[in-house]
Amino acid sequence: MFVRTPADLGAIIRDRRRQLKLDQAAFAKRIGVSRQWVIEIEHGHARAELGLVLRALDALSIRLDATITDQAHLSGAVDVDAIVRKAKKS
Repeated sequence: MFVRTPADLGAIIRDRRRQLKLDQAAFAKRIGVSRQWVIEIEHGHARAELGLVLRALDALSIRLDATITDQAHLSGAVDVDAIVRKAKKS
């Protein structure tokens, strides 16, 4: 599924949490946030902290894939590891 909005991401998180039979409180405890944070992210809160969103995705075994969709860049997926290595060298 393509994620184009915070609401799209929230729907994915909510659906996966439910698949895993986790209630909001148990999920919040697992990732170290409040139940209110879970409610907000599931409703598409646009200002959620990226680190917490990534932690939530990891806890739900949701893979984040950064793919270039511009036709000028036909190489496909972005090599995030290469970008991180280059940044660490700087």
